[in-house]
Amino acid sequence: HPPPVATDKEEQKRLLENRPDQPQNPKVLRIAIIGAPNAGKSTLSNQLLGRKVFPVSKKVHTTRCKAQGVITHQDTQLIILDTPGLTNPLKAKRHNLDEAMLTDPWDSMKHADLVLVLVDVSDHWTRNSLSKEVLKCLSQFPHIPSVLVLNKVDILKKKFLLLEIATDLTEGIVNGKKLEVKPALKQDSRSSVKPSLRITRASPAESKVPGSPLGQEKNQAQEGSGLDKSSDAVGAGTGEAQGPKHHEPEDLKDVKGWPHFQDIFMLAALHGEEVETLKRYLLMQAKPGPWEFHSNVLTNQSPQEICDNIIREKVLEYLPLEVPYGVTQVTDVWEEGECGELVIMQSLLVPRESHKRMLIGRGGKVISRIAQEAGQDLMNAFLCDVRLKLKVEVK
Repeated sequence: HPPPVATDKEEQKRLLENRPDQPQNPKVLRIAIIGAPNAGKSTLSNQLLGRKVFPVSKKVHTTRCKAQGVITHQDTQLIILDTPGLTNPLKAKRHNLDEAMLTDPWDSMKHADLVLVLVDVSDHWTRNSLSKEVLKCLSQFPHIPSVLVLNKVDILKKKFLLLEIATDLTEGIVNGKKLEVKPALKQDSRSSVKPSLRITRASPAESKVPGSPLGQEKNQAQEGSGLDKSSDAVGAGTGEAQGPKHHEPEDLKDVKGWPHFQDIFMLAALHGEEVETLKRYLLMQAKPGPWEFHSNVLTNQSPQEICDNIIREKVLEYLPLEVPYGVTQVTDVWEEGECGELVIMQSLLVPRESHKRMLIGRGGKVISRIAQEAGQDLMNAFLCDVRLKLKVEVK
């Protein structure tokens, strides 16, 4: 079971400063999860961690800063860098976002050993091409191995479209090999997820994407990714497979996909479908190296940050359009109650009287629902009873 987050700020600080309890041969992998806003990055991070510590909402820009999640499994530590959705200055201004929202995903890339590119396949407007921001990110860091993750596949009624999407987003090449689309789907009664992709060599057997950590684990990786290894035919290609090159932004004008992914995964993060397969794959990719955190650490966020983020998530969920982006949170009370429960009182400050009415709702329905749902999530994060009280004021 993943460890809970400490409810006391000082205790969490001590835990983060604790020397890692290194095993004999530690392994580590730093994973940056990037993608367009609302692709499901935080949902996937929470599922991989096994406890909800990152805010999730249908509205864009729920994640405001880069935060880390830590998975410690036997001798391996995975550090997940949950980043804000990649956006541009114009959209950042519209949503009143900090400068950090533009720079954080780039910072995360600098420290990553592997990058997961998350694409929401339920969005028919955007699913057949990677966003310009994502392509820019990948082309700036071509040496970092990348994996394509198609998310929300459960929502897609026509599963054959997954093959078309995968081909578009990879430009038909994965791990230096050519993808061939087979129309037949694998019959798997348990999962509606895995379509079948045939991969044939695009070039000689020894040519692999430089820096690819795939080796003997290839079979297991293919099993999870829906790549059909039974039809891995060697073609008579003669050209050397080209490693990813650094592209200039103007080179990316007509580019839709990235031909340097080393693998593809198809999953439904919200329901945890195929998430375990991805987690196993990530554990296999870890390299020998010292742990960064003690095994009791689940996230580097403070308890207050988790609390603020989770309340903000609910406010985003229940208020229309741009209204929630103007809410300011102030924590008035954070203490242990008589029965050992955590008592939190927070004021939500809004700019207008009309916003106050919206946030309270008829008969206080909206605000009490927010308090109830946020309280439930906080109990899950802290593994203790939480009594949360919210009041709304015009600032």
